[in-house]
Amino acid sequence: MKIIVIGAQGDIGRAASAELAARHEVIKAGRTSGDIRVDITDRASIDEMYRKTGNVDAVVSAVGDVHFGPLAELTEDQFMLGLTHKVMGQVNVVLAGLNTLNDGGSFTLTSGVLDRDPIRQATGAATANGALGGFVKGASIEMPKGLRINVVSPGLLDVSVPRYGSFFHGHEPVSSKRVGLAYAKSVEGALTGQVIIVE
Repeated sequence: MKIIVIGAQGDIGRAASAELAARHEVIKAGRTSGDIRVDITDRASIDEMYRKTGNVDAVVSAVGDVHFGPLAELTEDQFMLGLTHKVMGQVNVVLAGLNTLNDGGSFTLTSGVLDRDPIRQATGAATANGALGGFVKGASIEMPKGLRINVVSPGLLDVSVPRYGSFFHGHEPVSSKRVGLAYAKSVEGALTGQVIIVE
């Protein structure tokens, strides 16, 4: 298969790329690195990415910024960061790619643990994660051309502990290998409309 991995240089993107590249052609895309540059907050940039890649069999999106901060201090703009970047950015990856994916292809988006197991200062992230789950479930019953769509929802990755572990007290990190396998399940399997949890 020919697969685009957006955010391939991040911790989650690296895990997905490593697993999929063992069997498939992986095109790495990112805002500042990769084979192709793409900014998922800019629909024109997404369209240009698809023009450069041509038809593909699968798209994995492992990107999306969110703001962390105390709920009582969150501004509308800070809240909207996650909705604009993590939610609508990934939604637009799907909408722009419907005609680029080959028949029977798949989209795999990325959310995270915080909508089901929250931590302090992460309401914005929890909201974005929950919205992605709803989008995938709703979109799955309307996908054309036999396309599939899922979202992988991992816990804190083992490789991310040095940077983020202090926020996730009591959370057991998940292995990058298991996270990579979740993307393989979505891309290479038959599931659709699912939140694939890794914890």
